[in-house]
Amino acid sequence: MLKGRLGLESAKVPHKDRSGLLYLARGALTARDGTLAFLQHEKTESDALQPGDYAIPLQGVSMILLGPGSTVSHDALRLLAHARTGLAAVGHDGVRLYTAPPLIPDRSGLAREQARAWADKKSRLMTARRMYAMRLGEVLPHRSIDVLRGIEGARMKESYRLHAQRIGVNWNGRRYDRRRPLAADLPNQALNHASSAVEGAAAIAVAATATIPQLGFIHEDPGQSFVLDVADLYRDSITIPSAFRSAKRVGDKQGENIERETRRLVGQVMARELVIHSMIDRIKSLFTEQSPGA
Repeated sequence: MLKGRLGLESAKVPHKDRSGLLYLARGALTARDGTLAFLQHEKTESDALQPGDYAIPLQGVSMILLGPGSTVSHDALRLLAHARTGLAAVGHDGVRLYTAPPLIPDRSGLAREQARAWADKKSRLMTARRMYAMRLGEVLPHRSIDVLRGIEGARMKESYRLHAQRIGVNWNGRRYDRRRPLAADLPNQALNHASSAVEGAAAIAVAATATIPQLGFIHEDPGQSFVLDVADLYRDSITIPSAFRSAKRVGDKQGENIERETRRLVGQVMARELVIHSMIDRIKSLFTEQSPGA
């Protein structure tokens, strides 16, 4: 039964029974009659909704991704908090995560399993091996994280070379000066922008699963270590090919903006291939399935 002006006081739907994520852009998210409403003002090519007034099943999703050109009312935020539905302000097609208030999940299972796996040195290495297996298609036998990183680095050099050759991009190696980011050639600039876009998607997936971004298994020092771990799972399939295709397009059409072109292409690929959904599934499987043998 509805309690008060802003909806249900109890009877919250467990997150395991919800549908996942809902992307909304170019409209106003408000509260109306105890539920959410979204008034879509305009539509671009990648938007799923036509302009109109929509009722939003706030307890049917775990998180709402609010894209560019959108606003949210104070009452809508209160209603989301009561329903324990997360809200994240994101870039176009989820290539940036600007802010994500706590999801307040109804279960802490994944976070506890992540912390347990991270706290034990042997389990941490086994989890890193599982992540490399997801990415490279095989379980690497080595028991040192430094050796694993070395193997991965060598394979990345070959992956860069093969993708550049197949797409037709001139590749002279991975080079990036943080003090002079625009001094890099087009392929390296595109790789920086593509990596940033995929990391934005990974940040959304980590927030949606209520796992702990600081507890990484391959990356260790950054505050977003686990986000970087998850993003790296898609380096071969999304980041590198998207970056090189963008560099090729911009190189062939002088005057195009490499950052805008790369983010647009990565966003299209991730939306088409449901990458954020895949990230969420992989995070869940990482902490709920048994690790490979030693």
